[in-house]
Amino acid sequence: MTEYVIIGDGISGSSAAETLREEDPESTITVITDEGEPLYNRILIKEHAKGKLPEAPISIHDEEWYDERDIELSLNTHVSSIDADENVIHTHEGEEISYDKLLVATGGTPTQLPVDHSDAEGIHHFWTFQDARRIRESAEAAEKGVIVGAGLLGIDFAAVCGAQGVSGKYLMRGDRWWRYALSEDGAEIMHEGMRDVGVEPVFDSGVDHFETDDEGTVTAAVDPNGERYECDFAGVAIGLTFNTEFLRGVDLEMDNGIVVDEYMQTNVDDIYAAGDITRFYDVLLGEQAQNGSWGSAKEQGRVAAVNMAADDEDEVFEWVSSYSITHFDFPFLSFGHPTIGDEHVERRYSDTEWRRIAFKDGKVVGGVLIGDLSPQSTLKQLMREQREVADQAAVLLEQSVDADKLAPTQEQ
Repeated sequence: MTEYVIIGDGISGSSAAETLREEDPESTITVITDEGEPLYNRILIKEHAKGKLPEAPISIHDEEWYDERDIELSLNTHVSSIDADENVIHTHEGEEISYDKLLVATGGTPTQLPVDHSDAEGIHHFWTFQDARRIRESAEAAEKGVIVGAGLLGIDFAAVCGAQGVSGKYLMRGDRWWRYALSEDGAEIMHEGMRDVGVEPVFDSGVDHFETDDEGTVTAAVDPNGERYECDFAGVAIGLTFNTEFLRGVDLEMDNGIVVDEYMQTNVDDIYAAGDITRFYDVLLGEQAQNGSWGSAKEQGRVAAVNMAADDEDEVFEWVSSYSITHFDFPFLSFGHPTIGDEHVERRYSDTEWRRIAFKDGKVVGGVLIGDLSPQSTLKQLMREQREVADQAAVLLEQSVDADKLAPTQEQ
């Protein structure tokens, strides 16, 4: 009887557990998590923080879900170390758990700003359901807010401020939001969306330090230019620090995450990894890549489990990820890897509609759609097919994308 252990009960770990039970009905499966509750929807916790959604719809699995599938769930359990030679996991309570196959799906912890008073009361990070509860309570009582981190996670704080009536300042180090993927035209649409909900972007800014009162509660953020912004609520989203401390004794290949191949295998026998924590081999790009989207993490967990159960390289991870934002009057979607590429094309169609496509070696590798998301299926399919279409960018930038207008490749 094979013993599987999964560290982490996010969507990748839970997806792996479910798949392992289907693939290997007679096995033992143990899921270990340091959180105090089973799987919940990380996409929806932002809606709870905004005050738009109660708790119930956010939970995905209760403890009975694991019982029904004969999966051992260990909540509030911290893994302290792993002995990869003996295939044994050590927990903070001194327990030893043996495994035949191990999946590491521990994700990350929000990175704290390396400035004075960054741990003050009223300063929040956004990752867990418990974070969302605290953010909601804090924002409901706040009047002025500051947001730091000009990326996909930071904009959730802007939405929280808007929904909770908090007058916000969004402090960005560069000249626009998500400057690695958006030009000024695209970013300005997002800036207007922020302003419409009462959040003002502040460019070439950031945080030099926070100020607090005598009780240790944040009262202001001071930027590197000396500008002071009063606040009783602050949201920080500057990236993740991956949860790998317990792996220090394991000779795993690391490169800003755990390096895995297209089968979710690490370089250490019997150890796999999935989710945010991985730097995986992207078969569409032909190189290592990283992606933190929900769909990608879920599929990685499934593929890892298939290969763990088969004890073989049985299925390749091949996925075009996407990340959507629905905080404003217009939709936003990024797909693939929009921040890479050797060529980009874009077009603005209206005050709230814009499109940008990234190419590498003539092939679509990612993009951003604002306002009109209808081209996404065609663009994703072109990415899967790895067709060289950069020389036909005019067709891809038409208001309505018609793939039939694209010239066939020589292989076709």
